[in-house]
Amino acid sequence: PILASAHESGCVRLWSIQGSLMKELLPFSECPSGPLRVLHTDISTKILLAGSKEGYTICWNVASFLENSQNKKNQVKEKLCWRAHTAEVVDLFYEEEKNVIVTASTDGSVRIWHGESGYYFGYYGQSRAFELSDTSRLILPPDVNNFPAIIREESKPMEKKIECPLMLDRDK
Repeated sequence: PILASAHESGCVRLWSIQGSLMKELLPFSECPSGPLRVLHTDISTKILLAGSKEGYTICWNVASFLENSQNKKNQVKEKLCWRAHTAEVVDLFYEEEKNVIVTASTDGSVRIWHGESGYYFGYYGQSRAFELSDTSRLILPPDVNNFPAIIREESKPMEKKIECPLMLDRDK
């Protein structure tokens, strides 16, 4: 068993049950996910989901890492990142049987997304029925205009950018 913690810096840390840090997950994508607020795994603990204060949802594949965390080749791979809401994501879950991710936000909406691609299916309370089998129509919610970023296997993690705004300028 491991523990996962979400942080203000936008990273997820995986801990052993004894309290030692096993892995730090930094985002691969360039979307500014911001401080993370909520974490969720599927029943078989293959997928790790995170929701952020900025309205982003990030999905990692943790299956190979959890099988053997000592093997350096078994890495955690980020699969998806997308803007799910314009406000903070406060809860989310993954429904394995239907392969959908459900997100809830402080904007008052609950939305349904395709688990593999991040395609938008709709929101709870809409007048039409959900069509979960049709992922060919790429639609977005009216308040979001960024398409999901599917992370490729060969992607490199984002570098931590350290800004030093307080620097001495002798000319001034």
